[in-house]
Amino acid sequence: MTPTTYDMTGRVCLVSGSSHGHGHGVAEALARAGAEVVLLGRNPRKCEVAQREIAAATGRKPDVLLCDLMNRPDVDRAAEAYLASGRPLHLLVNNAGLVNLHRKLNAEGLEQTFAVNYLSMFQLTLRLFERLEASAPARIVNISSDTYRIARLELDDLQLERGYSVSQAYARSKLAILIFTLELARRIEGSGVSVNAVDPGPVASNIGANNPGLLYSLAKPMIRHLFPSAARAARTCLRVAPDPALASSSGGYWRSGKRRERPLKDPDPELAAALWRESVRLTGVDLPS
Repeated sequence: MTPTTYDMTGRVCLVSGSSHGHGHGVAEALARAGAEVVLLGRNPRKCEVAQREIAAATGRKPDVLLCDLMNRPDVDRAAEAYLASGRPLHLLVNNAGLVNLHRKLNAEGLEQTFAVNYLSMFQLTLRLFERLEASAPARIVNISSDTYRIARLELDDLQLERGYSVSQAYARSKLAILIFTLELARRIEGSGVSVNAVDPGPVASNIGANNPGLLYSLAKPMIRHLFPSAARAARTCLRVAPDPALASSSGGYWRSGKRRERPLKDPDPELAAALWRESVRLTGVDLPS
């Protein structure tokens, strides 16, 4: 896929997980296209490094919004800080994610992979939705993965208490993202805000760095040298996010620059509604009525 440059001058874009990897590639490309970029990340030092790197590469210095997506109160705080700034929001890229080799819980007792990869996305998106709608036309891009195909989403065991595996934890979070994307598209139809899911494919990044030890030490060089660069992996997102021809395209799943029809062969509206209700319960946020 040949990358295309779209003019993003005057557009405000918030990218989570943008201190490295795919998110960094997306943020840098948006800044190069003229956008006002806000980097959302947990680690102040890493965000400052990314800020300097993007400014040096593009001549445009992004802002930083610190947020630990592991914790519900911090997501609320970051969203409130953004809303209080009064800035418009034309593009939200929900990119942040993690992989855990072993089951770990956050401070609220939620399995971390599900909490960070999916629940924080649900919470941040809905907290910021009124600003997106007020800034319309606006877009939401949720980063998913083809690993969703191997997932089994069991609503009575979203926290994987009955048996944890790294592959199922990650795949379940990506399936939840896809179901959320399709359901959100249905619920916000006509709002002027579109939402799509994107699988960037393999990408050279630091994902898994939260799992210190021999296994990650062995895998890290392979990830860095054999997987596509962040800039290359970001191409699909960088089509879906700014392409004027896709302004009204919503509820899609994109991979390798193409929209896949019917990513869920048998969509289950009851499952989507139940997942939504549980997500509202766990995050304390819903779309404005």
